[in-house]
Amino acid sequence: MRILFIGDVVGSLGREWIHEYVPKMKKKYRPQVTIVNGENAASGRGITEKIYKGFLQDGVDVVTLGNHTWDNRGIFEFISDAPKMIRPANFPEETTPGKGMVYVKVNQQELAVINMQARTFMTPLDDPFKKMDQLVTEAQKRTPFIFVDFHGEVTSEKQAMGWYLDGRVSAVIGTHTHVQTNDGRILPQGTGYLSDVGMTGPYDGILGMKREAVIEKFLTALPHRFEVVEEGRGILSYCVLDLDPQTGMTKKITYQSISEDHPFES
Repeated sequence: MRILFIGDVVGSLGREWIHEYVPKMKKKYRPQVTIVNGENAASGRGITEKIYKGFLQDGVDVVTLGNHTWDNRGIFEFISDAPKMIRPANFPEETTPGKGMVYVKVNQQELAVINMQARTFMTPLDDPFKKMDQLVTEAQKRTPFIFVDFHGEVTSEKQAMGWYLDGRVSAVIGTHTHVQTNDGRILPQGTGYLSDVGMTGPYDGILGMKREAVIEKFLTALPHRFEVVEEGRGILSYCVLDLDPQTGMTKKITYQSISEDHPFES
């Protein structure tokens, strides 16, 4: 089984790059499942129903989210009716709409996709390790193919989750920090790992935002309104995972970014 996972889509430029490149990437890599993190897709914060459906039309199979899940209030009107979108599973179960895990049919097999949020420097949600135990145990009853989008700020917490789940899930891939890391590897028990897959959107901003306000905040230590870069050069960051058809463990992991400096090769 081959999985294509594309990192945090930021604003309209990110959406344009999804629209342009996902069909080309699916033709090149021929993944069975394409997953996109879309929590920044609506002007850098949240997602709308129109954007969600646009991703599906572009060939995306699952949309994952993160700490900006609820920033666009319209999500409350459709998240419970969006079967291919998941939010972090460790939001309080009794009071949070939506779900944190979804199954994708792949011929005669299934892939479980789990979305989880870290806690260090983030909203103090339920324990992600304990919640992961629960969901992995549930998923293993149906399939050995389990993909985890772990949305977090701190590399150490992401690495801890990778090692914690080694041999129990197919892959743990980090999102949120918007800069692709160079530590992709297969852990000893077969779990594919990458601290952060990176972002898709503005290439010349700072994490997708206009540079001036971000720089000014560091210069003055005062609050500034951040705005998404809506035009100019773009980047698309992704990883490709090949899973063993019997064990579900990762056999190969590759990760790259498409940009003007690293053009897409079909």
